[in-house]
Amino acid sequence: MSYCLNLSCPNPEDPAIADVCPACGSNILLKDRYRVIQALGQGGFGATFLAIDESLPGQPNCVIKQLRPSATAPHVLQMARELFEREARTLGQIGNHPQVPRLLDYFEANQEFYLVQEYVSGFTLQQIVKRDGPLIEQEVKRFLSEVLPVLDYIHKNRVIHRDIKPANMIRRAQDGKLVLIDFGAVKYQHQPNSTNSEQTAFTSYAIGTPGFAPPEQMAMRPVPASDIYALGVTCIYLLTGKSPKDLDYDPSTGELLWQKHVHINEHFISVLKKMLEVSVRHRYQSAEDIFRALDLEPYLDSLANSMITQPGSAARRPGDYRSGPDSAGTPSSPHARAAAAIRARQMKSDATSLQSGPARSRVFDSSAAASTSLKSKDSTGRGKDFSGEKNKPSTRLDAEGLQSYYSKGKRDFASYDLNSLHVPKANLSGATFNQANLSKINLQGANLFNADFGRANLNRANLRDAIMIKAYMNNADLEGADLRGADLSQAYLLNANLRGANLCGTNLTGAKLTEDQLSMARTNWMTVRPSGKRGMW
Repeated sequence: MSYCLNLSCPNPEDPAIADVCPACGSNILLKDRYRVIQALGQGGFGATFLAIDESLPGQPNCVIKQLRPSATAPHVLQMARELFEREARTLGQIGNHPQVPRLLDYFEANQEFYLVQEYVSGFTLQQIVKRDGPLIEQEVKRFLSEVLPVLDYIHKNRVIHRDIKPANMIRRAQDGKLVLIDFGAVKYQHQPNSTNSEQTAFTSYAIGTPGFAPPEQMAMRPVPASDIYALGVTCIYLLTGKSPKDLDYDPSTGELLWQKHVHINEHFISVLKKMLEVSVRHRYQSAEDIFRALDLEPYLDSLANSMITQPGSAARRPGDYRSGPDSAGTPSSPHARAAAAIRARQMKSDATSLQSGPARSRVFDSSAAASTSLKSKDSTGRGKDFSGEKNKPSTRLDAEGLQSYYSKGKRDFASYDLNSLHVPKANLSGATFNQANLSKINLQGANLFNADFGRANLNRANLRDAIMIKAYMNNADLEGADLRGADLSQAYLLNANLRGANLCGTNLTGAKLTEDQLSMARTNWMTVRPSGKRGMW
């Protein structure tokens, strides 16, 4: 099949493979090599097409973006040409990032401009949410950990994407990586020597997607923080499955009213609120700012315990990271103030932990911090109430019930009792087992991709040959667990108990854990270390 790009063509879709369009007589092949076979989309800047490159062996797929200036006057065309060439050069540089499609070619034909980029096969986040439903909090945090470095890379190249949204992020089928696509609306950060006419001409092509774009961008004044706002709206979509037009807003401020639709902890709420500030001044200014805010999560307990010196304690020594209150009773350093806020949230969580219901179980470790203060450690290292009784999950499921619930779309099994279940080769990807009892469970060969095992009891669990890529296992108890041959690449294992765990032949490429943790486990020459190399730790 061939597709004609002549705007006036009465029948652009040609079922036959031809070099000349039978409907209008225009050349089908662009630059004598690119054959367009399908229209992919259209926006304010032009249109996007799927094509094949007939000049290369195998005729690989590529994406062609056609930029159509809104006016045809000579000076406008010349300005568009200069801006187009500058855009192509910048995209060529940005395309060096593995999560950005590479720029393959750019050219002008018939007063229209074309960019040729690498084709990314996979599903967009919008398609994934429509197919599988909203994501849980931990999945959205993992999404941020994937996309923030890309955004930081783009901004450091002085480029503003201006169209961050779920439809422009593809989970690549080849390797599962998240790829940011559609740079048709890119905007260069203002240069001191650039003229207003240049800025106006370029920004007239597209201003992003209404609802995702912040007010300053709609007013043709985008800044890097504009992408931060759009990313925040994207997070809300991932958590709720609702687009911005489906959410209410405050008519006096323009703020989206989204909090009633989500069940996430207060710290993450505060991060999203700052990403979604209507005022640029009060919004996060960079991807690094968000990273710093989210990086506090794994260390909330240690921050609260070590950063605050109680009144009457000894004076600080040089190099002491603890920080005491000032003369007004307020912690004096930013870290101490953060820790004070964390401790206040923990106190609030103490009250929340007495509640029951699905909302509590959905919260990512919101009650975990509070429960830590109510627990001691028994001789096995597992949690124990001060009353002397070990914590007991509230709900018991058998193997059939677990798989039945999952097949019907349930993903939240936080605090469930799944002790000794026999569910080998089960598909439980993306499920939440936060604080669940999975002791002695048989999950051999199971698909546990992206699953949340935070603070779960996996003591002596059979996880042999399981797929646990990107699994979240912070503070999980894996003592004596069988993980032989399991794929734990990019898993989060910090603070997990690996005493006696069998990691022979386990793939730990890119996993987050310490040398001390691994020294407590069994490894062999087949164990793939976080560095990607095989051998004993």
